[in-house]
Amino acid sequence: MKKNLFSINQIKKYFKRQYLNIHKKKQNEENNIGSMARTFLSSLLIISFFSISPIIIDFTKNTSFISSEFENNSKNDLKRLLEKKDIESDDVVNHKFLFEDVMMSDEKPTDSVRLSAATIAELFKSTNYSLEDVRKNKLVKPIPLTMLPREIKKIENIKKRKDFFIQIILPLVIKENNNIRSDRKKLFSILNKNKNTKTEKAWLNSKFKQYGVANKDLSTLKIRMDEVPVSMAIAQAAKETGWGTSRFAQEGNALFGQWTWSGEGIKPSNADTDSTHKVMKFKILQASIRAYQRNLNTHSSYKDFRSARAELRDQGKKLDSMILTEHLDKYAAIGKEYVKVLQQIIKQNNLSDFDDAKLLPLSINLESLI
Repeated sequence: MKKNLFSINQIKKYFKRQYLNIHKKKQNEENNIGSMARTFLSSLLIISFFSISPIIIDFTKNTSFISSEFENNSKNDLKRLLEKKDIESDDVVNHKFLFEDVMMSDEKPTDSVRLSAATIAELFKSTNYSLEDVRKNKLVKPIPLTMLPREIKKIENIKKRKDFFIQIILPLVIKENNNIRSDRKKLFSILNKNKNTKTEKAWLNSKFKQYGVANKDLSTLKIRMDEVPVSMAIAQAAKETGWGTSRFAQEGNALFGQWTWSGEGIKPSNADTDSTHKVMKFKILQASIRAYQRNLNTHSSYKDFRSARAELRDQGKKLDSMILTEHLDKYAAIGKEYVKVLQQIIKQNNLSDFDDAKLLPLSINLESLI
């Protein structure tokens, strides 16, 4: 008879193997169930996140502590300002406050006296101020004379008279350009900020008034708030005053023959009897230069001048007086002939040499001499 019985040890080993197999199966099943659960939960979380995100974003926009209405859009304004090509708004001028700061500066109490030509010449000599040196070093002594000397018309040597006139006018023109350059730098600084202070906003409003900008248009302010080439200003002053010898220059510090129909002025001797215009008069030369630049920067007759200047700026080029004078044909009754005269004065007297000249700071010692 065949024996089918197993030993006790074999039976124990058999059940032990069966137990291990069962235990492994249970572990695998539990692991599979856990993996499925984790996968399900992860998927649910991802779907929930993308479903809720739009709601959260929308809620944030609507309940932001800083409303979009109060955000400073200056950087966007600056970008649009720099890219803006049309200057239709430059046609409109608010004249109410246009020359208010000019008149205020002209009314400031000064110790101005009319120095003689000999005294001024000695002042230039003692401070080593000469046009030859300026052409070489591009540095101008800040001698702020307030009036032209009576004797300038008595200087018989034409070149000496011209140089003398340029020496007087040059630092005054550069000073006015420096003021505009400083304002222009501040304008772009304000526009490039995320937030502007009340002081900065008040400054902007004052500049809108100074430049007669309607509707607070920033592109118009950018176009108008800019410099006038030194060579062009000197050429016009020379033409309008006969190199400082005219009656208007001597009696009213009027360097550019600007007309006025109100306020103080000098009646032209050759004016028609029914004419009401006068030539603007000033107490100091600096005020005359400021009024001249404000006139070019705001009057509708010189819109083409401002447009050409803005184009040069956009192209990264320097302000070329030979290009810009082409747009001054409306400054005088002779039109294009006036342009030719200005360009001839600039060329013959090498006035472009002064376009990049810098004004030295006014020292205490120099101020005491004036």
